[in-house]
Amino acid sequence: MTQNTKPVVTVLTAPGEQEPPGMDALRARAEVRFAWDEATLNETLPGTQVMMVTDFRTEALAAAWASADRLEWIHATSAGVDALMFPELIEGDVTVTNARGIFDRTIAEYVLCTILMFTKDFPRSLRLQMAHKWQHRDTERAEGQQVLIVGAGSIGSQIARLCKAVGLKPHGIARKPRQDEDFVAVHGNDDLTEQLGLADYVVIAAPLTPQTEGLFNTKAFKAMRNTARLINIGRGPVVKTDDLIEALRDGEIAGAALDVFEEEPLPADHPLWDMENVIMTAHMCGDFIGWKRALTDQFLENLDRWSKGQERFNLVDKKLGYASK
Repeated sequence: MTQNTKPVVTVLTAPGEQEPPGMDALRARAEVRFAWDEATLNETLPGTQVMMVTDFRTEALAAAWASADRLEWIHATSAGVDALMFPELIEGDVTVTNARGIFDRTIAEYVLCTILMFTKDFPRSLRLQMAHKWQHRDTERAEGQQVLIVGAGSIGSQIARLCKAVGLKPHGIARKPRQDEDFVAVHGNDDLTEQLGLADYVVIAAPLTPQTEGLFNTKAFKAMRNTARLINIGRGPVVKTDDLIEALRDGEIAGAALDVFEEEPLPADHPLWDMENVIMTAHMCGDFIGWKRALTDQFLENLDRWSKGQERFNLVDKKLGYASK
């Protein structure tokens, strides 16, 4: 970058999305352009050096990729970068960073909340309250139950810490086994089927990659205990929805808490809505008050590093599809 010359940054938002908060701070550092689809990207990408992508479902960048003539770096304001992993980007020299760290704690709180809701039978209590019914029941204890966290990265580690704090026993699944103080043990991918049969709760915290897409299917659900519950805070397509519905109906697993789905928004007539052993939220488990500004501030910190020629944090391994350190 030429001394005293502002870099050119294109911000790619979803169509109709408002301008992210904190753009005045970005304008003080860069020439800022905005795009929201293939046509606007074809206008803004020539000369762009850096991109900030807020639309984690976008297909526009792949379609307009030929217009990127000076692009050096893309920052995704999400933990998942699966929408950006198209062949030309993977094979090229453009680096990618993500929002690792921003959502870890709030997602972990969500997971702990859903575990406690299941153990204390809160979904049924809420239904009884709405029906004005007084019905005493015994409920489970969380302490001592085993939680298998599939995806032992930064989010998975934070989940494990909160689980440990209330006496749960967190185990992890990662590419390779490792020692990790946050977990009772971290097992390799090859041990997934065995560990599924030992867990009371299975938490999906893995990114969406070719290896994880459809990972939780009929075979996986048959490997789980019929008293186990599934919690998905990762990506919807990691779970085969039809297989999950069948497993829930047949009693192969006891319940599910789902924040992400293969199809979003979930259609109003979808059978998951009416299943009493399912807790659902609208892809919001990590979103806290002020999260959008926090994402911009994280990008600005990395932009300052890039401008000074310093190493950026949250670099994504494009072959793996996630930030590996």
